[in-house]
Amino acid sequence: MAQPLDTIIIGAGTAGLAALREVRKRTDRYLIVNEGPWGTTCARVGCMPSKTLIEAANAFHRRHTFEEFGLRGASAVTADLPAVLRRVRALRDDFVEGALKATSGLGSAQVSGRATLLGPRSVDIDGTAYATRSIIIATGSRPSVPEEWLAFGDRMLTTDTLFEQPMLGPRIAVIGMGPIGVEISQALARLGLQVAAFTSSHTLAGLSDPELNAELTALLKKDMVLHMGAEAQLREVPGGIEVASGSNRVVVDQVIAAMGRVPNIEHLGLETLGVPLDQRGLPAVDPQTQQIGDLPVFLAGDANTHTPLLHEAADEGHIAGMNALATTPNRFRRRTLLSIVFADPNIAVVGPRVADMDPHSTVIGIAGYANQGRARTAQRNHGRLCVYADHVSGRLLGAELCAPDGEHLAHLLALAVQQQLTVHDLLGMPFYHPTLEEGLRTALRDAARQLPHTRDSDLAACAALGVPALD
Repeated sequence: MAQPLDTIIIGAGTAGLAALREVRKRTDRYLIVNEGPWGTTCARVGCMPSKTLIEAANAFHRRHTFEEFGLRGASAVTADLPAVLRRVRALRDDFVEGALKATSGLGSAQVSGRATLLGPRSVDIDGTAYATRSIIIATGSRPSVPEEWLAFGDRMLTTDTLFEQPMLGPRIAVIGMGPIGVEISQALARLGLQVAAFTSSHTLAGLSDPELNAELTALLKKDMVLHMGAEAQLREVPGGIEVASGSNRVVVDQVIAAMGRVPNIEHLGLETLGVPLDQRGLPAVDPQTQQIGDLPVFLAGDANTHTPLLHEAADEGHIAGMNALATTPNRFRRRTLLSIVFADPNIAVVGPRVADMDPHSTVIGIAGYANQGRARTAQRNHGRLCVYADHVSGRLLGAELCAPDGEHLAHLLALAVQQQLTVHDLLGMPFYHPTLEEGLRTALRDAARQLPHTRDSDLAACAALGVPALD
């Protein structure tokens, strides 16, 4: 009988590749098996093609500011949508090629096929059983689409199929306004399509702060029709697909389902592990080890549904790759939660959501960008930032924002939360003028006014001048 492998990695997405990197440092007795196309979800159908589309949309949208800048001729600028989509695919293909290099040269250690668990130490790959000391499951996820909607054929799109279209529209409905729905609906609207967006929720893009949600709702309605608070129903009608939500009706040419993602666990054989499975068919996974119970089986990335973001999947693959070959799994401290939505303005949640914080012990500092100096010079003076701090210690707990260049503010805030800095610690740091980051200082000053007084000799107490162009 052949000696067991040290590990089998199931899935070659971000988590699988991160696990592979760690496994290869420790053994050459492994397999990585992948069903379907190789190359990560991010590179093929997620982060990268969507951001390429967004950059084109925002560049085209900037023409609306030209007159105010004193720049003439904006009315002559047009969007060649087929050319935009060709560039998306070309750049996407380049990103995928880069991802594929991570598995090039693996020889027989790389297998294309369907893997099914036969237990915690055995995997079937297309009819051949392999014994292994450990298993890393990193099978990723796919878009969620109600089965009855599949009857609309190629008029029903997801992020898996959107970027393959040579042309779109002119009338599009986007169902679901989480991070993906907000990004895609705004981008397509800014490229000139008639977009109607629908969500059964009363919140958008993962935000929980009511004031921020109201601000974002108003901003998005400048680009598209937005219906919130009722389920969307679809039916075939002459001339297209009718989307109904409450009393609202619209007929469109295509529908984009953006209602989240589901883990790829069907036919994986998780039931053979002998551990309880939840209503979704998933076992409990320790987020600090990625281990399932006390088994030599590790579930990483989008497949475990913990936090379906690329950087989290990479971390989880790293943890799983190290622990799968460790005598005793190590427990890793996870990073501060950070979620960014690349709409305009950027949307972000840092740390826990404000809805999950204790309102009696939390101080909220707010800054609006309507009158912020640097934002006004760029005609990007919209949105707001909210920071949350512990009302006794002043320690920064998190933030939610909808603000220009918010992706950079979010990183600063995540660093501060992870380092357990206080509001006064941050106010003692340098802030250059004029920058959008001065909006962060405004929010911190607002929070500081609600906290115990700091020393007068501390520059954290340096107050605003009261002049918008200078603060």
